[in-house]
Amino acid sequence: MTITKTVNGNEATLAIEGWLDTQAAPELLTELNHLEGNIDHLVMDFSGLEYMSSTGLRAVVVAHEKMKGNLVINNASSRILKIFKTTGIDKFVKLV
Repeated sequence: MTITKTVNGNEATLAIEGWLDTQAAPELLTELNHLEGNIDHLVMDFSGLEYMSSTGLRAVVVAHEKMKGNLVINNASSRILKIFKTTGIDKFVKLV
C-alpha cells in the first residue's frame, strides 16, 4: 500500500493505493496520528484501492472518529462501497 498525503489549509487528502489490510492498516493509522493539529477535515481517495479487509475498515472508522465526523471517502470501487453499505458505515461516513 502507498499513501500520498496532500494538505491544503485545514484539509488533508490521503490517496490510498493497493491493499488496505492487516499488514497495511498500521501504516494508515500512523499517518492519521501524524496529521497536524489544525487539520479538521479529511478526504480519503480510494481510486487506487484494490482491496480492504476488516482491519482496513477499522482504520476508516478510526479516521472518522479522529476527524469528528469530517471524513469523506472519494472514488471507492463498487466492491468497497458494498462493504461500507453492508457494515452500515455508509450511514455516518460521506461517500462521494
